[in-house]
Amino acid sequence: MAADDFAPDGDDTGRSNLFTIGDLAREFGVTLRTLRFYEDKDLITPQRDGLNRLYTRRDRARLKLVLMGKRVGFSLNEIKDMLDLYDLRDGQVMQLKVALGKFNEQIALLERQKKDIEQALTELRRTVSVVGGLLKEKEQAAG
Repeated sequence: MAADDFAPDGDDTGRSNLFTIGDLAREFGVTLRTLRFYEDKDLITPQRDGLNRLYTRRDRARLKLVLMGKRVGFSLNEIKDMLDLYDLRDGQVMQLKVALGKFNEQIALLERQKKDIEQALTELRRTVSVVGGLLKEKEQAAG
């Protein structure tokens, strides 16, 4: 993700800077329905050319952030809040502070989940070992 992907002040409406819904779907491995859903949620805002949706570099960058945010466990509402802060044009200081705080909170949450998962795996492996031993005993006794 490059900072200039957002092109906040420039004109990125030239044809070389526009993407179709199919372009973005292929690039990011998402469905057309997913892109329309994100549009309905105001996460991306394509231009219209008749019935066609045309996405700018900024939309593409926002989509990249949405997908990254989802991958690390943020809700769409949390992602939208962070993206909307960018639109305040406060030099991005507020956005960066809020995002940093949310990222640190998410890291802590994922670390707790990782610990819980590791504990669950340890217990499950122990149970598999016990049940496997019982099964072996029953098979030998029947055998």
